[in-house]
Amino acid sequence: MKVELNRVNNASHYEASAASSSVKVNIDGPESIGGEGKGVRPMELVLIALGSCSVFDLNEILKKQRQVIEDIKVEVEGKRRDEIPNIFTNIHIKFSLKGDINLEKANKAAELAVKKYCSVHDMLANGGVDITYEINVI
Repeated sequence: MKVELNRVNNASHYEASAASSSVKVNIDGPESIGGEGKGVRPMELVLIALGSCSVFDLNEILKKQRQVIEDIKVEVEGKRRDEIPNIFTNIHIKFSLKGDINLEKANKAAELAVKKYCSVHDMLANGGVDITYEINVI
């Protein structure tokens, strides 16, 4: 796996790409280093990676369980330590599911998706990040 970042301007705006997709991801730094709000910040990308990795697996497991999914929303919130580097110490994932979904099956699916199948979870957890999750069926 390989990604490429190309500088877009003289500030801190970059465009990232990967061979697996034609989609470009805009990344920007904080205002303190010239960021202009033209992209997501690197630590936000970590949260996006964890949320997307988990929800992809959750969705597939629920489909295999023959649950009727109308919609899924994922919120991921991270707490960072004060000292530099400001790494994540805690991350919480909140899955909100809409449809004809059995809560017990959804909880089992979330456990598998987050803790067994999501490689982003394992990288962060092995680095000492405490990762929790909750699931709500609407």
